[in-house]
Formats: sequence, structure tokens, C-alpha cells
Amino acid sequence: MGCYTSTLSNWSIAQELQRLVRINSVLDKEEEYEFHKEGCIAEEITPFNEPNGFYKQGKSRLGTQRFQCKICKKKTSLTPKRDNSITYNQKRSDVHHLFAKLLLSRTPVTRTCEILEIGRGTYYDKLELLYRRCLEFLKRHEVKPLQRLEFKEMWLNTDKMTYYLNNVREKGMGGSRYDDVEENQFPTHVLVSADVLSRYVFRSDVAYDWEITLGDIALDTVLLKEDHLNEFAKKYVQYPKYSHYPQPSSANDTQSKSEYYKELVLVERRMKYIDGLNVSSTYTTVAHLWLIKQIVKAPEWRFVTDEDNSLMTSINRVFSKEIRLSDAHHFLCQTDKTKTRKQAREEFVQARVDLIDWGTMRGYGTRSLRKLAYLQMAELFEHHEFHKEIVTAVGTHLEYADNPILHPLATIDRGLRSVDCTTNLFSLVPKEIAAFILNVNDNATNTFIQHIRRRLSILERPLTTARGDGKSYIYFQFQSKVCSNGSYNSSHLLQLLSSL
Repeated sequence: MGCYTSTLSNWSIAQELQRLVRINSVLDKEEEYEFHKEGCIAEEITPFNEPNGFYKQGKSRLGTQRFQCKICKKKTSLTPKRDNSITYNQKRSDVHHLFAKLLLSRTPVTRTCEILEIGRGTYYDKLELLYRRCLEFLKRHEVKPLQRLEFKEMWLNTDKMTYYLNNVREKGMGGSRYDDVEENQFPTHVLVSADVLSRYVFRSDVAYDWEITLGDIALDTVLLKEDHLNEFAKKYVQYPKYSHYPQPSSANDTQSKSEYYKELVLVERRMKYIDGLNVSSTYTTVAHLWLIKQIVKAPEWRFVTDEDNSLMTSINRVFSKEIRLSDAHHFLCQTDKTKTRKQAREEFVQARVDLIDWGTMRGYGTRSLRKLAYLQMAELFEHHEFHKEIVTAVGTHLEYADNPILHPLATIDRGLRSVDCTTNLFSLVPKEIAAFILNVNDNATNTFIQHIRRRLSILERPLTTARGDGKSYIYFQFQSKVCSNGSYNSSHLLQLLSSL
């Protein structure tokens, strides 16, 4: 039948799942306390394992318990938890509210620092703090209640935003001595999934791992012999071009020395740039959808995407059982992005006129555009099908016909859109198919993507370079700030901002 599939690495999918869970989780800091003076004979006991060995000495000004050892008389106050004080260990806690307002009001980094009278390092510290507080709010007020809800059906709109990050060298790797350079920008994908009807955004994930280093890949290549494995069996196949570290050819290898050195040069050149690697959008999308599936309880699923292979294959893999049972359907929604605003508005106005005229000719006594669109599509699907039946010598089967229709409800900013369905709808009557198609749109993800691009000046549109051969993203450079988990770069910042 001319069908084929590409095998993915379960190990790499598990690695990507672990990464997404890790960067979106907040853990309490584990403090190390000294409850005893030096030489105390009871230095092994603590108030947690032996409370009878301590006196309670009231509460500190932050509301935390104070203990005193009964033997050495040393007093120790516990560190407050977030429930007691959300501003603990924050020297400039007075700027938090204004900082959040400035961040979401398109105020540049430099201007924000001038208004708040803080340094750039403090700016990114506050941004990280705000991100953690947002994650805590989501966990407390949205994730837990969402796990208790059950939906009759879930309409999920998934899309990708592509952003070009600047490629910056490591410190000491610049200058005229290093003329072997990589591309100045590399595309990075942001995955967004939102409810079609309410536009509630379930997840937003960046397909970039800022924690991975080529040194980690080199170590595992030596230990696990990854250079001799198939792609679907490797640990790091989610990183295109860097699934393993090149190793010298052995006696039984088919790779020549010239091929080995050519591959090694590319990897060594990449090591001169800041740590972090792009993740294949397919692996990020699979992990992204799998995490949504775990938290959202719904027996029926409806997916709306554009014709993106990584999105389509991820849906078919994560929801394969639901699709086989016809409990999940995938719809394509595409618009012509070459239209001007004038052309889109003309299509919008003409579509309204055509729909009302059609209803008048059919004798329907309503001018509701949505109801007329439903009636028109119910009539259309009496003879229109998205799949065709193929007869062969061994039997019959259904095949995707690539037979889209124009949605009768146009939008004022993008005009008419084409709608198609890649899953089998033969078990549904025309009215049910019309009700499905009526809901197909990508407004939910488009709105969110425009919000994070327009509300945050750091993600604003780039400037065209003087040479005219590219674009400069000077407001979104890799940051030099060093966090507890490694270098803090722009992909990290993109993840923080898209999750606020």
C-alpha cells in the first residue's frame, strides 16, 4: 500500500519526558541545620528524629519554629517555607509586583532595570523567581483541580512557534583565530496546546535542552557504545546531528578515517559555542502530548493542527489506541498566509454575504451565521468524503483522499481556511461531521503565540541587519547569568516567559 513509518527511540522519549517534568517542577530547598554547638554529646539528634531532646523556644518573626538543644543550649530557627514567607531571602522583595507589570507591558530589560534601580543579574533572578511562583500557582490552583475533572470530549489545538535564537560562542572562543563558525541563528520550536473552545492553554514547551553538554554525550557514547547502535536504540537521538560522539574507527567499522575526522570537526566546532542543543520537535511533541494525556481525563479526543508532520505523527503515536477505536479524530486547519489584510477582509465580508444568500435561497428563517454554516455543511457531507474506498484483489480499505473543504465561516484577519480530516469518519452521519467541522479552528494557539510575542518585548520581532542578509535578535541574546543548574541562555528565558 506504499505505507511506511519511522521508529522512534523509547529511551529518548523517556529522556524528553523527564526533562519536561524536571523544568516544570518546583521543589522546596533542603536546608542543612546546625542544631548543636561543637562538641555537643547529642550532635546526632535533631528535632525531626528526636523532638524530646529539644525545647521549643517560640516562633521567629517569620512564623517559623525555634528550637533549643537541652544539652548545649544552642538555639536554631527553621527556614520558613513558601506558605510562611514567599519573599524570604529576597533583598529587593518590594519590586516584585512592579517587576511583573513591567515584564508584561513590553518594557525593555534596560528600562526595567532603570525604573526598579536593580542590576541585570537581579533582573534575571527576579524573572526566575516569578517563574517558580507561577509554577507553584499552577500546581496548587489548576493542575490539582484539573486532575479531578472529567470531560465528555476534549478539543485540543496544537501548534508550533518557530523562533530563531542567536548562536553565541563560549567565553574565550571568539576573535580572528576562530574563523570556523556555525550559523549565526538556529530555529527553535515552541510547542503550544490549548483547548479549542475555551482557549485554555494546557502546556507550552520549548524544544531546546539548555542543560545537556557534548561532554555528557561523549561519556555515554564510550560507556554504551552508542556509535554502534541503530538510531531507535540510542539514548540521545532526540538531538539531531549529535546522537553520539564520533569515535575512532575500529577494525570492523565501515566508516573511513576521513569520514570520522569530518564528523569530529563538526562536533568540536559546536563545543566552542554555549552549551545546549536543539531537541527534535517530534520527540518534544510526543512528550508534550503524553503529559497532557496523563492529566486530562476525556474518553473522546479531537485534535486540530496544521499539516506539520511532527505534530501529526506524534498524535498518531500517543493516541494510537483511541484513533483505532474511533475515539479520537484529527482535523487539519490551514490558511493561506500570503494573503494581505485587505484580501482577508474581503473574503470575510464575501463569506458572510454568500452564507446569508444561501440561507435565504434554501428558505431558512435565520440569519445566524453559525447555524447557517452548520446547515450548509450538513448538506455538503451528504456526498463529500475525506476518505476514499480502495478496492484491491485481496479486499477493500480506506485511504486518505486529501480532499479538504473551505470552512464557510471566514475570519477578518486571515480570510477563508481549508479544513480536512485524516481519520476515518465513516461511522458518523453528515450532521455529526458538520458539528465537528464547525468547531475546527486554530484561534486558541494563535492567540497565545501572539500574546507571548507581543506582550513581552524580549520576544518582539527582530531587526533587519544592515547587510540585508538576515535578521538580528539583539534583544534575545544568550544571557551570561550563571544559575545553579548551569548557564542561563535565551532558550531558558523563552521557556520561562512562555509559561508565565
